[in-house]
Amino acid sequence: MANNKLNLRFGIVGALIFMAALSRLLPHPPNFSPIGGIALFGAAWFSKKYWAVLIPVLAMWVSSLILDNIFLAQYYDGFVWFSHPFVYVSILLIVLFGRLVLKNTSPARLVGASLGASTIFYLVSNFGVWATSMVTYPKTLEGLMACYAAGLPFFGWTLAGDLFYVTVLFGTFEWVRRQYPTLVSETR
Repeated sequence: MANNKLNLRFGIVGALIFMAALSRLLPHPPNFSPIGGIALFGAAWFSKKYWAVLIPVLAMWVSSLILDNIFLAQYYDGFVWFSHPFVYVSILLIVLFGRLVLKNTSPARLVGASLGASTIFYLVSNFGVWATSMVTYPKTLEGLMACYAAGLPFFGWTLAGDLFYVTVLFGTFEWVRRQYPTLVSETR
């Protein structure tokens, strides 16, 4: 019976993550996305570390396949299997960060974790823009700082998205736990 509860929890957590990832297909402000929320949610609720990383990465990859090859196809030459590697690096780092700070999921910890996730995404993704840019930013400390400065206007949307998706994902899961306590095991 305990194994069935664990499998059901895995299914609920995985389904919530994939639904959040598919929300990337809806119109939204720049950087208002589920990336941080998905990574933190996976970190908090998957008991196995590899699932905590694999499911959020897989969910983002599937949604990116759809975005890049259907909605943004005019910007690419041919079918795109993998894009934006620094986004995936940020997911990995956010999951590791989440596993450290979300031993319990109090509202204060969730807000702090959201701020941390947004900061990790901002630092890693903008570093990626600077590192892979051919002409936009010189490969100097000044060029890196200029890239970070250019990314600042998007940070607020990243934080808003992380707070929104953390609230929706953790709130929905908590609601399910309270409504159906026999379905979802307490252990992580």
